[in-house]
Order: sequence, then structure tokens, then C-alpha cells
Amino acid sequence: MSTKDWIEKDYYKVLGVSKDASADQIKKSYRSLAKQFHPDANANNAAAEAKFKEVGEAYEVLSDDKKRKEYDEARSLFGSGGFRFPGSGGGGGARGGGGAQSFNIDDLLGRGAGAQGGGMGDVFGGLFNRGGRQQQRAARRGADAESEVTLSFDEALDGVTLPLRLSGDGPCDACRGTGAKAGTMPRMCPTCQGTGSESRNAGGFAFAEPCRECRGRGLVVDDPCAVCHGNGRARSSRTVQARIPAGVKDGSRIRLKGKGTPGENGGPAGDLFITVHVTPHALFGRNGDNLTLTLPVTFEEAALGSEVKVPTVGGGSVTLKVPPGTQNGRTFRVKGKGVTRKDGTRGDQLVTVEVAVPQKLSSEAREALEAYRAAMGSQDPRGDFMARAGGTS
Repeated sequence: MSTKDWIEKDYYKVLGVSKDASADQIKKSYRSLAKQFHPDANANNAAAEAKFKEVGEAYEVLSDDKKRKEYDEARSLFGSGGFRFPGSGGGGGARGGGGAQSFNIDDLLGRGAGAQGGGMGDVFGGLFNRGGRQQQRAARRGADAESEVTLSFDEALDGVTLPLRLSGDGPCDACRGTGAKAGTMPRMCPTCQGTGSESRNAGGFAFAEPCRECRGRGLVVDDPCAVCHGNGRARSSRTVQARIPAGVKDGSRIRLKGKGTPGENGGPAGDLFITVHVTPHALFGRNGDNLTLTLPVTFEEAALGSEVKVPTVGGGSVTLKVPPGTQNGRTFRVKGKGVTRKDGTRGDQLVTVEVAVPQKLSSEAREALEAYRAAMGSQDPRGDFMARAGGTS
């Protein structure tokens, strides 16, 4: 149990007693609440089981003189959520009642001397011993997983489902995460009573450290699994089908809920986070939800006007009307030929005209251009550039 838990949790409130409650009052309240919320009396009731654990945790601290004093001192020193005890005293100790380990919850429910276990250490981490039957520990969510994929430009635009091979550390299949050989079960750690941690006193309050005997698991395995050697974890690989949505960008990080590492003891799986890399296209670029394309045109097409076939993503094409006198660098918008958005609509394709200047001219072409220059006379497209730049005209 960590110091953070002690600071944040009001165990007196959990048990419904005052800070100066006597040991008998604490035990009486605990017995009533434990009987009310015991899992055997609340089958398949997760809320009741959680409350039962919370009540047991509070009683384990407040029924022990030393723990109760350390708890009060920690709360007094640090406080939490507006709840702050004055002074540093520890309050009345749990005299005459014994610690949590001496109380058997099965006695409350009339199980008699034949019942096994039932000490409140069971509540804190581990196995509930009910009538001699060992139960699995509380469910635990699986860890998140990370992966990377590289998509083609078209796949990123349209979306794709890919099989991903994931390898990682997960519950051992041979022992189902218990760490014990098939046919056996681990037992609750006698040192930490299943909590997985030990308290170390440091200056008036306690710090939690992993239990040295069970190494923080709360369980001790007498006959370990041959596959995982008793730790309940093993390397495994699996294939998941990952759906990459349409319109994903290069560098995006996609979260696939429940596709991560499987949980333990029936707990939910973690999430899978996929970093997406997109291979550049030979012609198309991207600007947000719009696609970009540079379209080469000849001088006469730009000057006289023309209709030019323009490719679109996916192998299609559209016809673009280039009006006479079109300047180099002018951008035209082709509606609905861009990236698919989340709402199903699509962006546009932005086509920028680039006038192609021939590198070689035939004698006939050169003569024609000379004649064109003579016909245009003294027209100068640069006009008063020099003057406006502050130079000489």
C-alpha cells in the first residue's frame, strides 16, 4: 500500500467512523460493512466487490496501532482533497481487537471452523479463499502496444486494413498467467499478505516497497510453470487486423482501442498505437484535405488557351480548361478530387500550371519565335521593376 494511497484515501470515512473512534467502534463498523458487501452475498456485483475491498483496506490500516498512527501522521503532514488532519497525533489505537490478519470474514457469514483463509490480507491483492476454493486475482488491464506501418499514397487516401504481427510480453498461455504449473495454484504471500508491498517507516510515515519475498506479485509459486518459470509472463506473438482510416497523414498516430496486450484475469486489453508513414507520390502532393499537382503546359496552350487532360488519384482523369493568357504558376481548383474527410466529403485537387520552355528549337520554330518577337514590338513584361526596386530605370 503506497503513501499516495494513504494521503488520498479517507479510511475513517470509508468505515463511517470518526477520527477518534475506538478500536471496538472500528471493528463493529467493519464487520457490518464487510458482511453487507461480501462477494458471496453479492454475486456478480462488481461495485459491491470493489466496496468490500475498500472496506477491508481501511480496516487493515485502522485496526493496527502502528499503521493507524503512521496513516494519521501522513495525512496530517500532507493532506489531500481538502481533508487535512490537525496536529500529528495518531488517534486512538485498535486495542483489544487484534490486527486485520486475526479476523476471519467467514466467521461473519457462519462458515464455521472448516472454512479456510478469509484473512483481510486476501482483500489486498490477491486470492479470495472462499470455502477452500482459491479464486484468481483481480482483473488487470493489458498494456498498450506500439507499432509502425508504411502505406502507399493511395492507401493513405482510401484507407486500408492491414494484418499486423505483434510480439510482446503477455500472460503465459501455459499457466494462464498464474505462474504455477498446470493443476496447481499459487498461494498468497505470507510476508505481504497478498498486497505485493511492504511498508518502510521513514520519519513518521510509511513508504511502500515491493515485497522482497514475492517481488511485488502478492503471490508465491511453489511449483512454477515450466514455460514462464513462475513469473506468469511470457513472450508471445499474434496477428491483429488493423484498420487505417481514409485520409491518414504521414506521421499520424492511430489509436486502435482494445488491440493492445491482452488483459490478465479477464481484464480488458490495452490499446494499440500505430505510427503511420506515407510514401510520397511521383506526381501528387498534399495540402491538408486538398491534393496538389503541377501541370506542365506549352507556351501556346497558355497563350492561346486549351483543354488539357489532368490525372486524378486512383487512375482517373478530368479535363481542365486553360483560358487564353494563363500565366505561369496559376492554380486551378478541381472540386471533389481531394482527400476523403471523416464526414465522407472530399477535398479538392489544386492544379498549378507550369509553362514548359523547350530546351531545343528547330530552325523553323526559331524563325517563328523571331517573327513573334518582332510582331510584339517593344512590349516589356518587367515594366518599371527597376524603378520600383529603387535602382535605375
